[in-house]
Amino acid sequence: MAKLYFYYASMNAGKSTVLLQASFNYRERGMHTVLFTAALDDRSGSGVIASRIGLSAPANVFSASTDLFAAVASAHAAAAAHCVLVDEAQFLTRDQVWQLARVADDLCIPVLCYGLRTDFLGNLFPGSQGLLAIADTLTELKAVCACGRKATMNLRIDATGRPVASGQQTEIGGNDRYVALCRRHFSAALAGQHHPEGKPE
Repeated sequence: MAKLYFYYASMNAGKSTVLLQASFNYRERGMHTVLFTAALDDRSGSGVIASRIGLSAPANVFSASTDLFAAVASAHAAAAAHCVLVDEAQFLTRDQVWQLARVADDLCIPVLCYGLRTDFLGNLFPGSQGLLAIADTLTELKAVCACGRKATMNLRIDATGRPVASGQQTEIGGNDRYVALCRRHFSAALAGQHHPEGKPE
């Protein structure tokens, strides 16, 4: 039986790197992979999955209206797919999570999803919530806070490096907009008691 996997982490944990390595491993063995990334995140160009260490690969883009089961079924009919890999999985809708579950259950193709668990206020993203609820396998990828503890939170910062405590759930950005922190320092930063980068005030 194929499974639906969710690999989740804070920012800068290497999610895209792990995805690209997994795809490479399949392709090195002559197997075909189907890659997806969110249309919302075009920092590396539309339809590109790119890692911070310089790896990249072309990918199909999905938006809230994309039927992922139909897209995978069509790709599978054209060339047998051995694995589906989804980057920025936090941007999936709940319906799309179930569509990917159908890919695993009905098409018998494993689906590997990679994304953030929570937003800049510590709330679950819709896609992450759906995956945490129904994925067969949940795996946390590790990032490190400036203090050395495991980073589990994503603090949004403004242009001056100060914490942001309100706004839209989705705002695309990298190290210029987000800092991965442990829960303790995330809470302290929002309370104005700790510099987001771990630097002295």
